[in-house]
Amino acid sequence: MPDTAVDWDLYDAVLFDLDGVVTPTADVHKHAWEAMFTAFLTARSAADGVAYAPYTEQDYFDFVDGKPRYDGVRDFLASRGITLPEGEPDDPPTAQTVCGLGNRKNDAFNQILASEGVTAYPGSVALLQQLHQRGKPMAVVSSSRNAPAVLAAAGLTDYFGLIMHGGLAEELGLPGKPAPDTFTHAAKELGATNARSVVLEDAINGVAAGHAGAFGLVIGVDRGAGVEALTAAGADVVVQDLDELVADEPATDEGAGA
Repeated sequence: MPDTAVDWDLYDAVLFDLDGVVTPTADVHKHAWEAMFTAFLTARSAADGVAYAPYTEQDYFDFVDGKPRYDGVRDFLASRGITLPEGEPDDPPTAQTVCGLGNRKNDAFNQILASEGVTAYPGSVALLQQLHQRGKPMAVVSSSRNAPAVLAAAGLTDYFGLIMHGGLAEELGLPGKPAPDTFTHAAKELGATNARSVVLEDAINGVAAGHAGAFGLVIGVDRGAGVEALTAAGADVVVQDLDELVADEPATDEGAGA
């Protein structure tokens, strides 16, 4: 097994992506994207008389994963040679616009979250607890506007000094991943430099953002993207689960809110 031991004393902040790193909500996002795009392509094929290639799981990794919602819609549609009006963020989910499709996907995600809830990965919780015990500042850096609701549903909000989500990034005028700006802003808010911060990401775009920002350590979490792809994007270390990063020391704290 490769050595995944991390000397956390070398770093002043730890920056976590959320979906697929802390919580398994990446699967919920996958299903919501698949349902939305499959229905859209079926209707569009009938209307245009064109047999568009169906949406696949690989499309999620190639065009959607780790990006702001509307960027994902736009990039996927471009892969099929489809152009839609941009629309506005408050477009109804029935609108045939980039924003309308993004909002349709978000409705599906929220319905699943409300009905099923979310439980964090046990290995991720173990790492959060250990870093919290060490007094290590942590932030979530997620392209999803749903990040605060997901963290609240999982009972993890109190671990993080900052939740950098897609809505906040837009308010601040920060470009989304693969640009490093949201990670850089989070590190600065926690009083750290990029070089003294760790990025944990499962998405190719997120790993690329960490690499582009010259962060001290970029850890790829392989939830399906693949070790080779994460390494090629700039991951210094790739793990299957965050429990591989938990040091062998006794736990003394039940959690951030205990």
